[in-house]
Amino acid sequence: MKPLQKQTLQGICDQMASHKWSDAELNELIDPKMGVITGFQDLLEELELLRKTDLGTTAPALGVQKR
Repeated sequence: MKPLQKQTLQGICDQMASHKWSDAELNELIDPKMGVITGFQDLLEELELLRKTDLGTTAPALGVQKR
């Protein structure tokens, strides 16, 4: 996977223009400095790992219950 570029994210935001993103917001997604959110690149890498995981070999979460 190639590293996320600001221009790529800006293009996505332009195509899905329900919210106007400022440069500061886009920069924070590309290279987080505030530590409040996960960087978008990290999220994409985690989704890629999930995509490559054979979920058929993963045990169901039957032991997890609400209390």
